[in-house]
Amino acid sequence: MPGLMMPGMPPRRVTRVVPRPAWQTVVLILLLSVTGIARAAESPVLVYAAASTRDAVDAAITDYRTRHPVQIHGVYASSSALARQILDGAPAALYLSANVAWMEVVASRDLLAERRDFLRNRLVLVAPADHHLPQQVADGADIAELLGDSRLAVAETTGVPAGIYARAALETLGIWDGLRSRLAEMSNVRGALFMVERGEAPLGLVYMTDALASSGVRTVWTVPEDAYPPVIYQLALMKAAADIGHAEAFFHFLLSSAGRRFFTERGFGIRD
Repeated sequence: MPGLMMPGMPPRRVTRVVPRPAWQTVVLILLLSVTGIARAAESPVLVYAAASTRDAVDAAITDYRTRHPVQIHGVYASSSALARQILDGAPAALYLSANVAWMEVVASRDLLAERRDFLRNRLVLVAPADHHLPQQVADGADIAELLGDSRLAVAETTGVPAGIYARAALETLGIWDGLRSRLAEMSNVRGALFMVERGEAPLGLVYMTDALASSGVRTVWTVPEDAYPPVIYQLALMKAAADIGHAEAFFHFLLSSAGRRFFTERGFGIRD
């Protein structure tokens, strides 16, 4: 029966639960709060940036960290790939997109705390630095003639911003149908640049800033700006990082004259 002890059974051990003093509970809560704040402060600020901005963003991060002991790291890929990662939950603090449409996709999920128009760029036709062209390029017909049976290096034309702009230019120039089967489409614009640098493609359509950053290519033609939509980069601060002080601070640093210079020095225009 409950409460009775049978002969030979050891006495039951009774465990007393002693309530925790109120002051100890308060101290524990404070310690957990401080630990959480410390961990948040130690969280790295991840800048998800279009591949074409890598050199400028890296330089800006290096400069900022000389004055602020904070972990900031760049994550680089095509704007489309970065957007998909962010939509899948990647811990981006800032997103720098070379295409407004991909920024709109991220904004549609209510993930942005703030965004600004930031940079401008242009498309150029490049060739290997040591490659002599038999003729100058004046229009689209010259591109098709110079290529012959070779391939034109571009970023992927259905999702990557540089490739989308390249396709628009080729369509405007009237040579898309003739060249679409001879495109060497890469995962981002830097990949297209590398194809030309290595001589694996005689010509490529890339951003002007990528051509300026490479000693392995030379610009042989600047594509008319009315042949493709304006190349506008937008910079956004993510809602998930809005309470991380250095994320917001670095966002405003990039937009300041001190931050913009790392981009203008590399050929970017500033979108006012």
